[in-house]
Amino acid sequence: MADEDERVTVRTYVPAWQRDRWREEAEERGMSQSEFVRTMVQAGRRGFDLGAGPTGAGGSNPVEPGDPGPTPGVDTGEEPLERRVLELVEREGPLEWDGLVDGLVGDLEDRLETALDDLQSANRLKHSGRAGGYVVDDGR
Repeated sequence: MADEDERVTVRTYVPAWQRDRWREEAEERGMSQSEFVRTMVQAGRRGFDLGAGPTGAGGSNPVEPGDPGPTPGVDTGEEPLERRVLELVEREGPLEWDGLVDGLVGDLEDRLETALDDLQSANRLKHSGRAGGYVVDDGR
């Protein structure tokens, strides 16, 4: 039996154009492709009504009891996804799937930028070119 914190490989097959888009979006967010996919899957799972019980609708998309949700430390916000989707469509008009995803991800980018600004202002985080990204600001 695998340890709860043990990392394991999961494979999926997607069209090349989709993989390329995920790579670009991961790079834009300073994430690895694995972290991007893991975060998006977990965020998406939280946005679906999976029905009653721990296995969801028909057991096809199981949700484990005690599932911690998105990757720890990732703020998914307090608004239900349904409300955010409605507000986005009301504001932007008719949207296809890609437009909805772009609108919702854009909201995450705005919140991330605000969080980074707040953490840097409080001297809890800083950007280090030498380290290649954001690091905890321990006063050194």
